[in-house]
Amino acid sequence: MKWLQIHITVDQAQVEFTETLLGSLGAVSVTLDDAENQDLLEPLPGETPLWNKVIVTGIYAQEDDEQIDVAALETFIRTQMPDADMRSEFLEDQVWERSWMDYYEPIQISEKYWIVPEWLEPPEADAVNIKLDPGLAFGTGNHASTFLCLQWLGTVDLKDKTVIDYGCGSGILGVAALLLGAKKVYATDIDPQAVLATKQNAELNGVLDNLYVALPEEFNETFKDQKADVLVANILAGPLMSLASEFANLVLSEADFALAGVIEEQVNDVSEVYSEFFDVLHVEKREENWCRISGKRHKYQ
Repeated sequence: MKWLQIHITVDQAQVEFTETLLGSLGAVSVTLDDAENQDLLEPLPGETPLWNKVIVTGIYAQEDDEQIDVAALETFIRTQMPDADMRSEFLEDQVWERSWMDYYEPIQISEKYWIVPEWLEPPEADAVNIKLDPGLAFGTGNHASTFLCLQWLGTVDLKDKTVIDYGCGSGILGVAALLLGAKKVYATDIDPQAVLATKQNAELNGVLDNLYVALPEEFNETFKDQKADVLVANILAGPLMSLASEFANLVLSEADFALAGVIEEQVNDVSEVYSEFFDVLHVEKREENWCRISGKRHKYQ
């Protein structure tokens, strides 16, 4: 079997129509790609931002005994989208649902500390190896903010500590904390898919029994009479600033904390808000302007 790909480049406002059109013409899948190398800021869990210019690709199965009339298909699309930038190509058969796996490699966070896609062998069998299914939710270690948090967890004394992973995404930070010695991790996210992904990745790494994850309302009810030794939150500057007082109430005196999802221009604003409750001791930058802010909760009685 061969596969026909039709690529149509459109403005953001035309994406939904183009997806619907290609689907109505029998596409077995429709994918979206950036047409102009436009950077998107890290989305909040559950958000799916789009680029200004998008390549919408429909894939059509061509059976050996039933040829696709490519010219007729393109002509019809032109009647619906006369000004569209369109091209087509045939591809040989392959296992499409697995081909994306070729793009992932193990990521070294520090010495003896790796993220390893679940289908690959760890480069160092005796290292702390976080097994991960990258397809479940945000948080693979490739993004600078996730890497910065993973790096920070590797420097903190987590032995027998209680850790909060706020905005857990794939659960990678909570899983890492447990593999690095934490006693218990409490994780939360506003996206139900992230809750599922965190459970699955915790089970994959054999730490599910020591990880609790829930949506924020249930998390707040469960954790209300407790205090954590460590808090890590990889979300965005706006939510981080609004959550400062809540985070202060979730942790012990002199607890360690790290915040990420902050760009360099936002560091001063975030630090100023947190200074009411926390000592901001360090700012680390990676890949142009993504930053991590870390420090300790003010000492209190």
